[in-house]
Amino acid sequence: MINETLLMNGYGIYVWSAFAFTLLSFVTLYAVIKIQYVKEKNKFIAKFGALNSERAAFAKLQSINKEILSNTSSI
Repeated sequence: MINETLLMNGYGIYVWSAFAFTLLSFVTLYAVIKIQYVKEKNKFIAKFGALNSERAAFAKLQSINKEILSNTSSI
């Protein structure tokens, strides 16, 4: 019964390889995004680590931050 499920009338090799490829792709994509997130988070902490009100006001004046903040609700 397990062999029938795994073999799927001769199509099992195609189905399971596609499933494995998809799973591997998702895991790789997650890992890449997680690494990029950590890098960006560290850059943010390095630039705005001790974010007081004066530095926050300065950050809001920068053009890239205005663009980012315009796409979000009030923070």
